[in-house]
Amino acid sequence: MLIGHGMQVICSNMTGEQVSKGSDDMMIDEYEQKQGSVVPEGFNSHYLKVYYDGKHPACDQSYFSRREFSFTLDNDVYLRFQSFNSASELESSVKEKCPVKIDVGPVYSVDPSKRHAYAQSGDNVFTPVERELIFDIDMSDYDDVRYCCSGADVCLECWPLMTIAIKVIDTALRDDFGFSHILWVYSGRRGVHCWVCDGKARRLTNEQRAAIADYFRVYKGNENSQKKVSFTGHALHPFLSRAYTGVLTEFFKKLLLSQKIFSTEERYEKILDMIPDPDQSITSELRGRWQEKRQTSSSKEDINVVRWEQLKTMLQSGKPKVQGLRRCVEEIVFSFTYPRLDMEVSKHMNHLLKAPFCVHPKTGRVCVPIDPNHCEDFDPTAVPTLSTLLEQLNIGGLRAEVSRKMFASGEPALNEKMFSIIYHRMGQNGTRTIDQVFQIIVSAASAKILQGGDGKLLHCQTAAVQ
Repeated sequence: MLIGHGMQVICSNMTGEQVSKGSDDMMIDEYEQKQGSVVPEGFNSHYLKVYYDGKHPACDQSYFSRREFSFTLDNDVYLRFQSFNSASELESSVKEKCPVKIDVGPVYSVDPSKRHAYAQSGDNVFTPVERELIFDIDMSDYDDVRYCCSGADVCLECWPLMTIAIKVIDTALRDDFGFSHILWVYSGRRGVHCWVCDGKARRLTNEQRAAIADYFRVYKGNENSQKKVSFTGHALHPFLSRAYTGVLTEFFKKLLLSQKIFSTEERYEKILDMIPDPDQSITSELRGRWQEKRQTSSSKEDINVVRWEQLKTMLQSGKPKVQGLRRCVEEIVFSFTYPRLDMEVSKHMNHLLKAPFCVHPKTGRVCVPIDPNHCEDFDPTAVPTLSTLLEQLNIGGLRAEVSRKMFASGEPALNEKMFSIIYHRMGQNGTRTIDQVFQIIVSAASAKILQGGDGKLLHCQTAAVQ
């Protein structure tokens, strides 16, 4: 059966009388109702024309034009509510204005650029109707638990905190909420963004988005809070338990070493402050051990691992009268590893987020996607940059010119690997021109060096450059 708005064709087992009792969307032509005619089974090109005339599933042509974009220009001019009728129109505007930052907003009920025309209606016509469910995680929110960097700086020692966030949130979005169209993107500097693009995610209300954001909310402290996380009940929520055993505990062991969490008195005092120990019996004993160990230690085992095991042993076999003592180990692990979301970003449909594949204006790094299944392999310091991309374009153009010149001169075909080696080595000695590269390759070829290893080639071209 074919069903559509204003459909004039129905299947053979439905009469005109039956349809007339249904909805307006299924009414057939008046003439067909009077005749009581039915549509023959099988394919018919005439009926296909009717089907193609707006009856088959098709893209809403107004969808893209109702999407908000914002541009940040080089002179700090911020242009909101930009909208475009097509991708090519967006491309033309980007090329013309050359924004240093592009943000993507929701899909509105009407064209955002024409919103003022509806302002006088009083019916709240201009309102967001769809928006991907988004998450923003910023490394600077972890400054109280990372000691290698702070602020906008990141390195491979603290980046695993972002890996943890991706693993924990991605699993929950898929397993607990049933989402599948999820895109993780490197922010270009110090964090990651998540775009949940399923239809049911895009149509969530602000209240529903807030509920999902609160589902992930565990970290409630700040840099000055002694207690970052507090659990109630006898057991963790299944989602938190899965995150704890499947992700957090293993990464916490790595952070013990990379961040040296127990290496100084200032650092381990932060952890001792998290222990609910009113009479100070446990914290005093641990503090005494660690201060004494600092003076006499000759163990080859890492001091951070040793102190963490000592703390766990005391807490997990601690006095039953101290409420929450056994849960304290979990709370410490969560405080140091659990994802810290910017809750406001996720709660509101009209919040904008940087478009994937933008170039970050401070670092020049491209906001590339991250595979959540292999996020532990992602290196934020190795992503493409604007300069490396332009360099690759230069290499491609120069290689094409040299290839044409070699062909015109009757020289052998250009070896791409050899060209790349020569090009980069020449960059250490000055500019690279077509004639320079051509002469070196021809010289190497005439000396039959190109048939040898990379070392011979580099030796030959270095001598030629000098």
